[in-house]
Amino acid sequence: HELANGLAVSDQPFLWVVRPNFTNGIQEDWFNEYKDRIKGKGLVISWAPQQRVLSHPSIACFMSHCGWNSTMEGVLHGVPFLCWPYFSDQFCNQSYICNVWKTGIKLFRDKQGVVTQEEIKNKAAQLLEDKEIKERAVTLKTTARASIQEGGSSHQNFLELVNLLREQ
Repeated sequence: HELANGLAVSDQPFLWVVRPNFTNGIQEDWFNEYKDRIKGKGLVISWAPQQRVLSHPSIACFMSHCGWNSTMEGVLHGVPFLCWPYFSDQFCNQSYICNVWKTGIKLFRDKQGVVTQEEIKNKAAQLLEDKEIKERAVTLKTTARASIQEGGSSHQNFLELVNLLREQ
């Protein structure tokens, strides 16, 4: 409910992908009323082609759990992050996004362990106003894309791995 309401009060258009099994325990009537309330401002869907969405020029930020695939997809499209990790490597990835690359902002939990709608609204506004974060995200995008092009460092490392496997 806090996430839903945080998105609704953010005064920003949004796309929220919610897997059907994610809403177990949420009253269907409440969820349907919520979808009606945000019509014209937000859209809730059960699936989206994440890379196509992130590559769209209207995307201003990506609220992410900071899994590695999502992190790399956000980086490759130059999208700043609102970071909300849940477990495991996601906390390390969030640390890189926020503290090393400086291309995102971490969402904090309150004393009860809840990320409140106020936190979501405030951090979204902070992220969208920060031009330096956006500039760093675009710079990181350029660097990441160069590394996977022919002759780039990731491309070269991949070719070395292929050659090592062929020798086996």
